[in-house]
Amino acid sequence: MLYNVLKRLVDIGGSLFGLIILSPLLFLVALAIKLDSEGPVMADTPARSGKDGKLFKIYKFRSMVQNAHEILEKNPKLLEEYKKNSYKIFNDPRVTRVGKFIRKYSIDEFPQFFNILKGDMSLVGPRAYYPYELEEQQKNYPASRKYVKVILSGKPGLTGVWQVTGRSEINFDKRVQMDADYVKRKSILYDFWIMAKTIPAVISGRGAV
Repeated sequence: MLYNVLKRLVDIGGSLFGLIILSPLLFLVALAIKLDSEGPVMADTPARSGKDGKLFKIYKFRSMVQNAHEILEKNPKLLEEYKKNSYKIFNDPRVTRVGKFIRKYSIDEFPQFFNILKGDMSLVGPRAYYPYELEEQQKNYPASRKYVKVILSGKPGLTGVWQVTGRSEINFDKRVQMDADYVKRKSILYDFWIMAKTIPAVISGRGAV
């Protein structure tokens, strides 16, 4: 399909351009992370669900303390808030000083340009969901099952509809409906519109946690 070919060409060109232009910033962020807290530069996050449900490793700058997932599992109060708020924690105590800044402006997401080059992700697409997140949330929102099926037919994106219209302020049921509508739309022009909207959304930091 022409759409898929054009989308892949845009992904390759856009991710290469992004990595070249942002390379000085990526270096400075990596240095700041190392100086700010102990641990690796890249986050050790669980695998995400990609196209057709295939699991892949997502690249992100580390914005939390080491062993953040283990800390979450051992803290019932944090775990309850995490699940209650669609897998987000507001004022998360695990986030480092540098982490607060790079998360607010989505700088922690920039290494995903490498995921795009590999073909695991696209510049624009649905959120890259955790498998357990999809499984548990579909139990909470049974009507979302039809949307999740559509979402998994496409590649997750670095940015997407929900990111430019509220980010973490949008609950799971509404988010997956928006993502499914995007996948079904299949429009390169719509992709460019979302990318254009992403810039002011990132600068404002609205909805980031």
